[in-house]
Amino acid sequence: MSTNLSKIFVARLIGLDVFDPMGDRLGRLRDVVVLLREGEPSLKTRPLVVGLVVEVLGKKRVFVPMTRVTSIDADQIISTGLVNLRRFEQRGAETLVVGELFDRTVVLLDGSGTATIEDVAIEKSNNRGDWVVSQLFVRRSEATGSLLRRRNQTLVVDWQDAADPSNAGPQPATQWIAQHEEDQAADIADELRDMPDKRKLEIAAELQDERLADVLEELPEEDQVFILTHLDNDRAVDLLGEMDPDDATDLLNELPEAEAERLLTMMEPEDAEDVRRLREYEEGTAGSLMTPVPIVLSPEATVAEALAHIRQEEIIPAAASAVLVCRPPLETPTGKYLGFVHTQRLLRYPPPEAIGNLIDRSIEPVSDQSSLADVARELATYDLTILPVVNDQQRLVGAVTIDDVLDALLPDDWRTYDDGTPVRKVGKRYE
Repeated sequence: MSTNLSKIFVARLIGLDVFDPMGDRLGRLRDVVVLLREGEPSLKTRPLVVGLVVEVLGKKRVFVPMTRVTSIDADQIISTGLVNLRRFEQRGAETLVVGELFDRTVVLLDGSGTATIEDVAIEKSNNRGDWVVSQLFVRRSEATGSLLRRRNQTLVVDWQDAADPSNAGPQPATQWIAQHEEDQAADIADELRDMPDKRKLEIAAELQDERLADVLEELPEEDQVFILTHLDNDRAVDLLGEMDPDDATDLLNELPEAEAERLLTMMEPEDAEDVRRLREYEEGTAGSLMTPVPIVLSPEATVAEALAHIRQEEIIPAAASAVLVCRPPLETPTGKYLGFVHTQRLLRYPPPEAIGNLIDRSIEPVSDQSSLADVARELATYDLTILPVVNDQQRLVGAVTIDDVLDALLPDDWRTYDDGTPVRKVGKRYE
């Protein structure tokens, strides 16, 4: 049987279901909000726990005040009363335990050096049911003199027994990244969007290049530019190389021309060439929207080869809906464009069948100079998710997918509803 706890470490709570008194599930706990007095040389005043961040249906994150929490145990959290479903936003001195306290460095007041916070204990402090931060589970990161042998030792210390250098330097994001290891890139982008700039950069610094590239593609343009321009040159270039060429192009177009050109000259020649070609097109044309690296095969390729290309992890669903067939060379701009083969049709034929026998020639490609309206009309008319793009010599130069068109048609703030709630979007890669 579950027992209501008067003290518990936050890491044990993250991911627990939150229920109302009737037993209906409200959502899942994602973080704990405390009031932290910044700027004090020591942590004498225990932070008050003011509420929980709960992820409800649709990945929306809302605030549940601790005054509404009636029970916390190792299996579930129960709240009472109505929950305001307005999107959670930090205010004033509010601090997120997982998002901002985990991985923070503190000075141990016994003189034994510094330590990194790995967990935080909260407990009821009085009969009114107020919750406060009482203890820290830390890993010793530095020791002095005879205490050097204690480095990396873990221990539990009272909140008052540590001093907080706070924002004195970069704060690792190891714990935060571990907590979000299974999240989709779009979910991480949603959390980063509302974080302080300093924390955004700390998390970006520890994400792997491929993972960060996926996250950047889901962020608003101003956040993309902020993160990219605060990375060192080598990391920024590596990141651009990991991004899809059309997304890298959009990001570079937001930078001053001199800065964009400088980064382009540092990129791998093959990656830079794709981006330069896209940057030559006028905004709003098919050429400016397309990806220059769709799945392209020769007519002699077999069904088995085509399906193997479609199964590649980095291919987005829209691009995997068809294989484009061209004469060599198969790198864009290719030889003469012949047509395409729907994935569904590939599944109906034996693996040794040549895809040249299965080509659908009924759908005309669009010109790289076609307008956004023309591309959208073509996709809608024929119920397509991908449309080949050719130049005036009928050579394939790329393909426009339905997500490219929607990104261009929707307003700049399409990623959020009017109340600030993030709109869910399937990431361009799957983790």
